[in-house]
Amino acid sequence: MHRKTLLSAAIVSCLAFGAHAQEAQPQATDLDTITVTGIRGSMEKSLDTKREANSRVEVVTAEDVGKLPAHNVADTLQRLPGVNISSSSADEGGFDEADRVSLRGTSPSLTQTLINGHSVGSADWFVLSQGNNVGRSVSYTLLPSELVSSVEVNKSSQAKLQDGGTTGTVNIITRKPLEFANQITAEASVGLVRSDQAESNDPQLSGLFNYKNDDGTFGVMVQAFSQKRELRREAQEIPGGFFQIGATDPVAATNPDLVGVWAPGLLGSTLFEQTRERKGGLLSLQFKPSDTLTLGVEGFTSKMDANNYNRNFMMWGGHFANSQAPDAGYVVKDGVLTDAKYTGVAGTDYAVYDMIYREATAKSSYVTLDADWQVTDNLSAKFQAGSTKGEGSTPRQFIAEVTLANGGGASWSTHGNGSPIDWNVGGDLTPAGVTSFGTWGNQQVTAEDKEKWFTADFSQYFNDGTLSSIDFGARYADHKREALSPEGASPGDIWSALQNGATSPYPGGFASNIGGDFPRNLWYFTPGALKDAVVNNSTWLSDDDGPNGRHNYGAEWKVQEKNFSAYVQANFIGDSWSGNVGLRYVNIDQDIMSYQSVSDVANADVTSLFAQGPGPDPCGWGCPVWGGWKIVNTSNKHSRILPSANIKFDMADNLVFRFAASQTQTLPDFSALGASSWGSDLNKTGGGGNPHLKPILSTNFDANLEWYFMPRGLLSIGAYSMNLKDYVAFGTETQMLFSELTHQLEPYNVSVPVNSDGKVTGVEFVYEQPLGDNFGITTNYTYADGSTSHTWADGSNNLTGTSKNTYNVGAYFENDTFGARVGYTYRSKFLIGLSGANPYYQDEFGTLSVALSYKVNDHLSFSLDALNLNDPTYKYYQSASIPTAFYSNGRQYYFNARVKF
Repeated sequence: MHRKTLLSAAIVSCLAFGAHAQEAQPQATDLDTITVTGIRGSMEKSLDTKREANSRVEVVTAEDVGKLPAHNVADTLQRLPGVNISSSSADEGGFDEADRVSLRGTSPSLTQTLINGHSVGSADWFVLSQGNNVGRSVSYTLLPSELVSSVEVNKSSQAKLQDGGTTGTVNIITRKPLEFANQITAEASVGLVRSDQAESNDPQLSGLFNYKNDDGTFGVMVQAFSQKRELRREAQEIPGGFFQIGATDPVAATNPDLVGVWAPGLLGSTLFEQTRERKGGLLSLQFKPSDTLTLGVEGFTSKMDANNYNRNFMMWGGHFANSQAPDAGYVVKDGVLTDAKYTGVAGTDYAVYDMIYREATAKSSYVTLDADWQVTDNLSAKFQAGSTKGEGSTPRQFIAEVTLANGGGASWSTHGNGSPIDWNVGGDLTPAGVTSFGTWGNQQVTAEDKEKWFTADFSQYFNDGTLSSIDFGARYADHKREALSPEGASPGDIWSALQNGATSPYPGGFASNIGGDFPRNLWYFTPGALKDAVVNNSTWLSDDDGPNGRHNYGAEWKVQEKNFSAYVQANFIGDSWSGNVGLRYVNIDQDIMSYQSVSDVANADVTSLFAQGPGPDPCGWGCPVWGGWKIVNTSNKHSRILPSANIKFDMADNLVFRFAASQTQTLPDFSALGASSWGSDLNKTGGGGNPHLKPILSTNFDANLEWYFMPRGLLSIGAYSMNLKDYVAFGTETQMLFSELTHQLEPYNVSVPVNSDGKVTGVEFVYEQPLGDNFGITTNYTYADGSTSHTWADGSNNLTGTSKNTYNVGAYFENDTFGARVGYTYRSKFLIGLSGANPYYQDEFGTLSVALSYKVNDHLSFSLDALNLNDPTYKYYQSASIPTAFYSNGRQYYFNARVKF
């Protein structure tokens, strides 16, 4: 490891930022060659880059990604100050792998993720994230850490940075062929992952080959990965949260004291299993026809097959608690029916059981063409054209929904939001006890995310004076996000084939980690039995069925945005200070298409009718007919000038002060703009979009003091504020939607996005210090105070995604052959959004991870990464008295052997 000089560190920083900021720097062929390896070297490199930058930035280098206990980029970034992660994007609940990244106590949709400075098409495997809940964040499950050279988190804005990140931008930088030191480089990693709870061992493979010629004028790099992992999540879920007993409900006549009281609509014992197989790679070529021109082509693809089976055996409180009086002795506390017992009534089903097996995939890809041209000694230019596509698809769903516990009665007892609910139902809970069968079919769902763009960026350098350079350029992008539900199957007599199908039991010790007393000794139809019964007893439609086929127009929408932007930025340098000031002009044209449910099918633009299958009622509850729809088209135009300024003072050789001010903009989530209204017949709640939403404009201020008291040593403290104009929150309203059960329009309580205002203020603290030659500690803490002018249904003014307290504590040891790193990450509670019509929150959680490595020689090394060692339970709740979910995912152990030539 070689210590960099201050000048060489500055050049490395400039080169790193040039990958995404379109800056070409003057050539510096006489500088020392820089070689940085290991945990200590990578930390030093990251701090040097951070120190020399004019803006507020956090940096993770490739050695950090390889050495930290993390296997996608999001898991690595959570250890940076001001960075939060979440493991889901919709209502799928918490998993063991990070999937979304957000900054400074805001939602992931306000953080922009780029690769090499350009957009990347995003895709999700979960069906709700493919249609009803689609944000602007990028799914990190498709981005393995092996692809990364470095990651930059820009916390303050600059005019030259691509617009779209209200709270900041994450830029993932890949390796380039001509950057490798050797003419030929080959690396391979072979390993396995042990998923403790799933009791599974699965392969993890990746490889890299790079070649560049002797002259350094041509290079080609190929990377590939193939990784499989089994997941098993054990949980208690309360889908949709609690509901309020109304004054017109039948129970109000006998028990008027229950009017307005909250009761559980559904209480579930939930088993989720999934196989994730991620395959893909990256191809990069560079060619230098002259010393002043470099041409590049890069292509990336990643596909994850994510077939999953979710079983949720539920007490159906919404079916009886609003009509049947509880036995004497029930308890109401803080407006919640906390303890209740119901004696069984013949003819009443007290349980409903959903078994949903889905085939699912998520894909992401891009292709870019680059040209870097040193036009003159003082003028550089960079051009890029590219396209990207993300696709999430659920081509088949095999669904059984049955009712049980006829006349068996039910009971529950709550213990606040920190403990699972004790609940039980009586009666026959075996397959023989099924009283009715239903399915909402096998509807195909596909989400497409596409963008084509062109950028032209220029830098004019000046040899004398305070003005060191001017950056200017323009960008045009055409982006389309579309949710498709093209067709499904008309279900026939599935139950006759399924009722005697193969079954399996819930795993032994199911959900023992989360506690609580609720049904665990349960059964389910095997995936094969469920799939065979559905496929063999359904009429699968084709394109020939036309507009009268079983086409769910209510699940479809499209948002298309054409974005033109131009910028100019002046960069200054003086005696012990530097900075920049700039303006970015943004002009956006939006075209939004969605559907509205109508009662008069004869005057509808499209219909979703189909012929019912054989028999009087082959589906058990009536085959669904999705009715008629009106097409709704909306066009919006948005233009704005976004100013930014950054200044850095070198108050001493090792003391830096920064200040930044800017305005940034993010468009509302795609589904918030486009989603057609939809409803759930189980609890009469739903959601929808609002095409008239305005963009979110944030006015930002940032100040930070950094003391680099020794190599790899940093003590810093900073403060920030963001005033969010037209922040998007969610209200509720009653809408008439088509019921699949009654085949007519009925009232639903629908959550609808609305513009509001919000603000976030906070403080960040960082302390990093080596202890001797081999040891070191890293700590950081972030405080965020967020609020919105919108009042949620629970009376709060919380900002989505705001955790007041986030901290990371870590320690490392490294010598020439052995390395070890341990880290603990904590995040306090935060508002996720709406579940049905009710706000819901994720409770505080912390994760403990350890990474060990052993270097045999320069060509062979081994590593063992242990994640979620404390086996955290992810808790979700509606209020202090009402929980909504408890998830246990278990621990994961990754063992890898790495070979390098």
